[in-house]
Amino acid sequence: MIDIKQIMEYIPHRYPFLLIDRVLEMEKDKRIVAIKNVTINEPFFQGHFPGQPIMPGVLLIEAMAQAGGILAISSSSQKVKSSDILFIGIDKARFRRPVHPGDQVRFELERIGFKRLIWKFSGKAFVGDNLVAEAELMATMAATQMGKPEDDAAGVE
Repeated sequence: MIDIKQIMEYIPHRYPFLLIDRVLEMEKDKRIVAIKNVTINEPFFQGHFPGQPIMPGVLLIEAMAQAGGILAISSSSQKVKSSDILFIGIDKARFRRPVHPGDQVRFELERIGFKRLIWKFSGKAFVGDNLVAEAELMATMAATQMGKPEDDAAGVE
């Protein structure tokens, strides 16, 4: 289990954009399970939506990407700084149910590809047993570390 202090050692995000509260499980090079406790105090609820607070879907995807970044960094055989990992792609995103204050979102990501320092993940977000969102995500090392990531992105399997 990885707590919030350790998460902040892995990724550079901070309040209000740190969207992972804890990592429950992690198998390096394979999968990660992380959670986000959603509270009414989240700054985005002021405008999304007054009187009907719903967590923005784009933030569910961002939380998945943060969990994927933790998995990529912890799995790398190279010395990787959190600022070297960049989110570069999203496919097959679907939003199934709204997420409300008081929900605990569980993110389950599995690595489905890795080629030339580009990771591809299948991610799902659950509240309880209910699937609320899913997507395929890609991340890579910063261009300053490896060249142009867009040259290799299409070839990840």
